[in-house]
Amino acid sequence: MIWSRCYCCDMWITRQVLSTFNIPVIVSKIFEEINIDDYDALAIPGGFEEFGFYEDVYDERFQSLIREFDAKNKIIATICVAALPLGRSGILNGRKATTYHLDGGKRQNQLKGFHVNVINEPIVVDRNVITSYCPETAPGVAFKLLELLTSIELMEIVKQAMGFK
Repeated sequence: MIWSRCYCCDMWITRQVLSTFNIPVIVSKIFEEINIDDYDALAIPGGFEEFGFYEDVYDERFQSLIREFDAKNKIIATICVAALPLGRSGILNGRKATTYHLDGGKRQNQLKGFHVNVINEPIVVDRNVITSYCPETAPGVAFKLLELLTSIELMEIVKQAMGFK
């Protein structure tokens, strides 16, 4: 374990968290250390309910972070069910987005409950937000994020170099 002292509350915290399937991940920052002005975008992968995904992304500290990124018109990219915390944060109210489309549309209906105009397409972009409807879309989301951060031309260079058509 890697521990460090949180200066805002003077507590010792771990820098290691367990991700899905109990895979340990070392984190570089905790919520209280994040200055969104240091970042150009927020990328949120999806996750599994049975591994605590919703408890983590519905945490008010994360919800606040999402709202701050959106307020500064910074790019927010999500894969699969990661659109749900955006919906819950309120930033997708009245906007277009998508989320996991299988399982009878359960998660898309959940996203609609947050007053989102759900579009059943693989990748949906509405202003600064990129959403997608399943894990298979991850490369497409990554390329769209790269395009928005740089340019279509630079994204195409990287895409071709990686063997994508």
